Amino acid sequence: MRVKKLLALFLAIMMIASLCACGDSSQNASSPEPTPVESAEITLTDMIGREVTITPVSYKRVVCIGAGALRMYSYIGDVDLLCGVEDIDNTTLADRPKMFDSVARPYVIAFGDVFSTLPSCGVGGPNAQAAEAEKILSCNPDIVISEYEDVEKEDALQEQLGVPVITLKAGPNGVFDDAFKETMTMLGTIFGKEEKADALVSFVESEKAEISERTADVADADKPGVYICGLGNWGTTNHLMTAQNYISFKIANVRNVVTDLDKDGIQSIEKEKFVALGKDMDVIIMDAAAVKNIIPLYQEDKTMFDSCKAWQDDKVYLQMPYNVYYTNYEIALINTWFIAKTAYPDRFEDIDMTEKTNEITKKFLGKELAKDIFAYPSSFGGYQKIDTATFFG
Repeated sequence: MRVKKLLALFLAIMMIASLCACGDSSQNASSPEPTPVESAEITLTDMIGREVTITPVSYKRVVCIGAGALRMYSYIGDVDLLCGVEDIDNTTLADRPKMFDSVARPYVIAFGDVFSTLPSCGVGGPNAQAAEAEKILSCNPDIVISEYEDVEKEDALQEQLGVPVITLKAGPNGVFDDAFKETMTMLGTIFGKEEKADALVSFVESEKAEISERTADVADADKPGVYICGLGNWGTTNHLMTAQNYISFKIANVRNVVTDLDKDGIQSIEKEKFVALGKDMDVIIMDAAAVKNIIPLYQEDKTMFDSCKAWQDDKVYLQMPYNVYYTNYEIALINTWFIAKTAYPDRFEDIDMTEKTNEITKKFLGKELAKDIFAYPSSFGGYQKIDTATFFG
């Protein structure tokens, strides 16, 4: 009898334990996930030194204005949060700035289907260099990402809109500039994409380091003289537009034949200087966006490259356009690989430019875009060595 009582007591305890366990399990299954705690306000210093109060990760309606703003946002932010887009970036509009349509803008290729569904937050483009407050307001944003680098105007716009206006900046060295890294990090902070921003910054640094390491031991005497031309500066240019401090040359340890200009940055040189430099040009690299201007000039005067050693030796190459409504930063990085491969083919024979283009656009924009980029009219099929006899006619 005692054994039966003990057995009954044991079974009762087991039943109660089982019921408690089921109750706990049921409660866990039906309990909603904890609601994320809204981030506390912080004061952020944007890229032109303005202090702006924001609430990270709280923004649901984003507008980007000014050359380069939407592009840089697209690298880090969620394009589904956009509530307006400049006309220049909505390629479905008939009435919009079209001066860049022949040149690839990877962010537009990647997300043009999203941009086409959004209302206008302004015209955009180089001929509309001012924020359009009324159009921005009509989009009802809760934050504005801007590339207008005027402190007073940005402060005035923020006061008029009643939402944070955050100014981005890349710096003179573009994708390799500390300002570009700081901008990516800032966007990561604002939109809760810190890991994505850190990954992109680290990727650019590793790409830069690998290019430099492959060429670090090249003796000065063995460095080819390279001339870069056709660089965009507020529009397409020609063979006289160059730069003496071209950052891609520095990273690839390439000798720039242009060294004694009065100032840095993209600028035009005199025809006489171009002719004088010709004998030192082992390689010419043309930015593809300028080809449409160079061809008619050459057809008018087929002697204009006669002084150029590279022209005579058939060492003229085409890089992809990278300045189009400000800088295509992923293209600038890809171009650096191409420049290094062109100057030092033995050291970069393992690099396929289509594969490298896909790798870099995937890292920046989440999509492999080489085929689309190379298909644009001003890409002329992609990275290549030019057959000058047939290419220029």
